[in-house]
Amino acid sequence: MFENQKEEQAREEILAMVKEYCETYHNVDKPFQEGDRIPYASRYYGAEEMINLVDSSLEFWLTAGRYTKEFESKFAKYLNIKYCSLVNSGSSANLLAFMALTSPLMGDRRILPGDEVITVAAGFPTTIAPIIQYGAIPVFVDMNIPQYNMDVTYLEEALSPKTKAVMIAHTLGNPWDLKYLKEFCDQHDLWLVEDNCDALGSVYTMDGKDYLTGTIGDVGTSSFYPPHHMTMGEGGAVYTNNPLIHKAVRSLRDWGRDCICNPGQDNQCGHRFDQQYGELPLGYDHKYVYSHFGYNLKATDMQAAIGCAQLEKFPTFVEKRRHNFDRLKKALEPAKDLLILPEPCPNSKPSWFGFLITCKEGVDKNALVQEIEKNGVQTRMLFAGNVVKQPCFDEMRKERKGYRVVGDLAVTDRIMKDTFWLGVYPGMNDEKIDYMAKVILKALGK
Repeated sequence: MFENQKEEQAREEILAMVKEYCETYHNVDKPFQEGDRIPYASRYYGAEEMINLVDSSLEFWLTAGRYTKEFESKFAKYLNIKYCSLVNSGSSANLLAFMALTSPLMGDRRILPGDEVITVAAGFPTTIAPIIQYGAIPVFVDMNIPQYNMDVTYLEEALSPKTKAVMIAHTLGNPWDLKYLKEFCDQHDLWLVEDNCDALGSVYTMDGKDYLTGTIGDVGTSSFYPPHHMTMGEGGAVYTNNPLIHKAVRSLRDWGRDCICNPGQDNQCGHRFDQQYGELPLGYDHKYVYSHFGYNLKATDMQAAIGCAQLEKFPTFVEKRRHNFDRLKKALEPAKDLLILPEPCPNSKPSWFGFLITCKEGVDKNALVQEIEKNGVQTRMLFAGNVVKQPCFDEMRKERKGYRVVGDLAVTDRIMKDTFWLGVYPGMNDEKIDYMAKVILKALGK
């Protein structure tokens, strides 16, 4: 007992010093001066995250543990969804969300090689990488401006007897037309996969009820990479209300094993040595039975510890993003004759990841971006622009197979040519937002 008290006292003393260290040497606000670098995104944290991180490291459990269980439970509660699995990145979350739909557990709806998945070309490559790597066929449809989401008028044309799913990302926090997409997928018995990595906290109203994006489709994903809405360094999550999808995700995440025991746990089911699986001997150890060809995509408990602290603050992050977006948009109104400013999807309240801008005819985007960057404001493209024109598609383009395009992707190509975006992350204050607008207006001669 005495030793336990000494250990607890030592832990409390260490964590108190961590708090003091963080408040002294981290997150020290420095006065902003014009020309200071304004990144498009950054970590936004305080002493609570660092205390949790050190607390976890003192346990030295390292792999998934008590903080992982706490995060999965609290994140599922926040989303109002049944099942959540923490993973090591948003890209891994997309991989697992897609691969779960290829599991034999999905029965006749299982996605097989050669089946088609409708998506968009102006997005992040790891939304479509699992489709291609598995041998399914991405079918690219065009987008719209100024919402920068899928143009749903192309969906019927994209549909074929091989179509099994729709998998796309909510663009920089702006939800898709989810009511239309949900009805389309239900009508044609398609899976709906929401890549929610850039939209955590966005709300969509459907049939009089508010839903968080990522929870309307069959399965959703999040990323906790530092620039995203909340962070744990690296990290991601897969969430669903479907117990079979959840079972497949957990198996695929954890080496493909059939066993549901947590790390360090044995015989949770009570039948570790008395079952028959495949052609294995009767009673073969269930911890070494594999029902899928899986991976090891777990996050560490130290990452989860950071996430638990971030999740407590997360609603304030969303409100600050919305405030920054609205302030920047108002400040740029004088340039509406030269720039197309972003608009939210109808029936939505976005949790903005960034502020998209498309240059009108006569405005050289590259020259404008370089002038903005020269004045200390960081910019970003809409990821791949048109991913079909990226080097990773070179061989597929030459062979004219492995993907399908609906229409000419004219709007997607315009986004690739004329669109860029700025950050609105919570670490930006009004002074920085106003300076960003000033730099842009000056570059445009306003």
